[in-house]
Amino acid sequence: MSALRVSISVIALLVGGWLVSDGIRALATGDYLTARTGPRAGQLGPWARLVAKAGFDPRGTPIKALHIALGGVWLIGLAFFLTGAAAGWWLLIICSVGSLWYLPLGTVLSLIELSLLLTSAARFLK
Repeated sequence: MSALRVSISVIALLVGGWLVSDGIRALATGDYLTARTGPRAGQLGPWARLVAKAGFDPRGTPIKALHIALGGVWLIGLAFFLTGAAAGWWLLIICSVGSLWYLPLGTVLSLIELSLLLTSAARFLK
């Protein structure tokens, strides 16, 4: 497997796995994983402010479910991508764009993923 394919897969697994696990944890325990001590104890990341400005409660059940659903699509896209199905590439593109709101790390990883996926698309066109 090429380094490009491995990089795309690792990012998809990290983002998708995190979204699913943190969403499930939030539904099961009532809250997301947050810092326990220090100045940011109990605070969500910058994504929460963006979600709140859009009119949604970041700690509400719909956003927790969104975490799980989006993470699940990431993982499904990864599975298709690894089997070589064209749908995998498209699902990972859609998930990358759909995760740009997940500041800061989700945004950075999604931008990297997009650039890698578009690089891989350019390779297939040659």
